[in-house]
Amino acid sequence: MARAILKRSRIAGIATTFPRGRVSTTELAAQTGQGSGQKIIAMTGIESRPVTSPPVCASDLCEDAARRLMNELNWEPESVEAVVFISQFPDYILPATACELQKRLNLSKDAACYDVNMGCSGYVYGLWLVSCLVQSGVQRALLLVGDTTNRYVNPQDKSSVYLFGEAGTATAIEQGEGNMAFVLGTDGGGVPHLIIPAGQCRERPTAANALPEEQEGGNIRSRQQLFMNGPEVMAFTLREVPPLFEQMLELSGKCRDDIDALVMHQANQFILNTLGKKLGFTGDKVPSSMRNCGNTSCASIPVTISSCLRERLVQAPMTLAMMGFGVGWSWAGCLGEFGPMALPEPAFLENH
Repeated sequence: MARAILKRSRIAGIATTFPRGRVSTTELAAQTGQGSGQKIIAMTGIESRPVTSPPVCASDLCEDAARRLMNELNWEPESVEAVVFISQFPDYILPATACELQKRLNLSKDAACYDVNMGCSGYVYGLWLVSCLVQSGVQRALLLVGDTTNRYVNPQDKSSVYLFGEAGTATAIEQGEGNMAFVLGTDGGGVPHLIIPAGQCRERPTAANALPEEQEGGNIRSRQQLFMNGPEVMAFTLREVPPLFEQMLELSGKCRDDIDALVMHQANQFILNTLGKKLGFTGDKVPSSMRNCGNTSCASIPVTISSCLRERLVQAPMTLAMMGFGVGWSWAGCLGEFGPMALPEPAFLENH
């Protein structure tokens, strides 16, 4: 288990941009023969989700969030010394999307820019990575996190078609007083349970593996589309997240009563409720952005902060326990005091 306490970096601000397009669970359920959709809403907590249309990518959403955040903070583009782009769906196989974003954001050519392929735990992993860069001497850095998962979901796959929203986020991190305790871990045995099996180097794209076929439970998908084993995801979550939380408390020296909010990856509302109760948190202490955002993958933690905690964090500090968990299997937690910070209102980018 990787552990670290980082004391010389702080979050200066977070911005979120959604696509303008939106999918209603009720309408989608009617289209897919699932009745009124009320059972789906009760289980997932999702009434509607923001979705992109091609050619809009996660990078476009992150670019908009970064521009607005730098403007809010009065950061000149040349003052940003590093960019880390976290996404499972970059613009290209190569080059790194972070290199493209350096140009689009007019950042200095002296900036260090790179991509990281991470999903559900990606925001906390990115926060750890960028904070380490700042600890090492970088003055200002941008963590850009977003996914467009629906491009890889078959519309006839009931196990995942109702879940994923899309968003791009920007987090500004700079040198300053802070105290963030990180705990991170991985169990690669979970790889087969949440995967897009084909389409890259291990199994190159072919006409055969692009062909949708009937799978378990009557779900339809190809090997180039997302497969998610829901029961295994749930079992992994209940097995690994409670110990992660206890390790965060131990490392930070905090207790439950010190924590103002438990900001978890927004997998679905049932998982949020189950974990919250198991860890001793309910109500406002377990913020959820599920209702109108869905599962926004690696962006779900900053999306939830922007959507649910904005009014508090722009005015006063909060002690937050952030926990991401899922694809990989991979998990990561960060416990610390955050704010006051810049939190511009979430914005919407037109699909074009």
